[in-house]
Amino acid sequence: MRCVIARFPFDLFKNEVEDSMKGIKPEPVTGDAVVISRRVYPVKQVGEVITRQDRRDFSAAEVTRALTRLGFTCRPAEAPAPAVPPTPLETASALLGTPGAV
Repeated sequence: MRCVIARFPFDLFKNEVEDSMKGIKPEPVTGDAVVISRRVYPVKQVGEVITRQDRRDFSAAEVTRALTRLGFTCRPAEAPAPAVPPTPLETASALLGTPGAV
């Protein structure tokens, strides 16, 4: 499949992407991710390997779009859990502090 990543055209095939990622240890996922051969890789890491370009030269969206068209499962970055405000009881307990040692 022909796709454009960082203004450069690439002919990518699913089996070639899988072969390129064999033996490469997945980095910790902090953003968008893709599942390749039952392993979860950051999209930017896969893009760097298959294009041989620096990660700063392309966006995660470009690589995600190409990998999705090839048939890979892509996952969006997980949003951080919203902070739950403390209950009035927890706020009062924090203000009072802990009892001192006698």
